[in-house]
Amino acid sequence: MAKERACRHCHYITTEERCPVCGSRDLSDEWFDLVIITEPEKSMIAQKLGVEVPGKYAIRVR
Repeated sequence: MAKERACRHCHYITTEERCPVCGSRDLSDEWFDLVIITEPEKSMIAQKLGVEVPGKYAIRVR
């Protein structure tokens, strides 16, 4: 199984080499806490995090 890494820019968690949300290659193995956003337009948490795309997001990324 591929290791999950978090984007340092948008915090999206992915197993790919490039972030599918923002296109960044700046990914980190060191991330903490996780939130899953299913409906960003209805979620207050998504609004606080600035999330517009459904998926898994890290709360903190080093």
